[in-house]
Amino acid sequence: MESVDQVLRRVPTQARSRAKVERALSAAESLLEREGADSITLPRVAQEAGVSVGALYQYLPDRDAIVEALSATYYARLEELMDQLVAQLSQTRPDDPVGAVIGAMAELYRDASGTRALRAMLMGASQTAQAREHKQRMVAKTHDLLVAYGIVAADAPDTVARTLFFAADGIMHEAFADGGNAALVVELEAMLRAYLDGLGT
Repeated sequence: MESVDQVLRRVPTQARSRAKVERALSAAESLLEREGADSITLPRVAQEAGVSVGALYQYLPDRDAIVEALSATYYARLEELMDQLVAQLSQTRPDDPVGAVIGAMAELYRDASGTRALRAMLMGASQTAQAREHKQRMVAKTHDLLVAYGIVAADAPDTVARTLFFAADGIMHEAFADGGNAALVVELEAMLRAYLDGLGT
C-alpha cells in the first residue's frame, strides 16, 4: 500500500487502520463498477465498507481523495504487473519477440489492470501529475521490456519506448473498454512492427 500512503491525508500506522483503508478502497472500486463515478462519495464509500465516516475521514476526507487513492492503487497494480512481465520475458527468447510483447501487454490490460469502470474514470484524469508520473514509469518499464526481448538496444533513444508505450496504452484501453474492439490489438501490432522496421531494429 506504499503508493497509496503517498496520497492519504494521514498514513495509518496500525494494521487495523490499514485494513480499514484497504476495505474502503475495495468498496469504492466495487461501487464504481456497479453504480458509476457519481456513487463515489465519502458517506457512500464508508457505508459500503462498513466503517464510520469519521474513521474514514482521517485518511480519505472527500471524493477527490478517494479517487486519487484509487488511481494510486490502479497505477501500482499495473506497474507491478509490468515488472513481473519484464522479469518473466527476460528469461525467454521467442521466435517473434514483437508479437510476444504485444500479446503479453494485451493480457495485462485485458485481465489484470483493474475494472473497466475504474480505467474509464482514470482516462478522464490522464493529465494529473500522478498520471504523468505513472506514465513516465511505464515508459521506463517498456524500455526494459524491449531490451529484455532484444527488440531494441539498451542505449536506444527514450523516444522509441515513449512512442511504443503511448501507442499501446491508448489502443489497449480502447480495445478493452466496454463496447471496445479487441481486434484493435491486431492493428496495433501491425503498426508497431512497421514502426520498428522503419527504425531498422
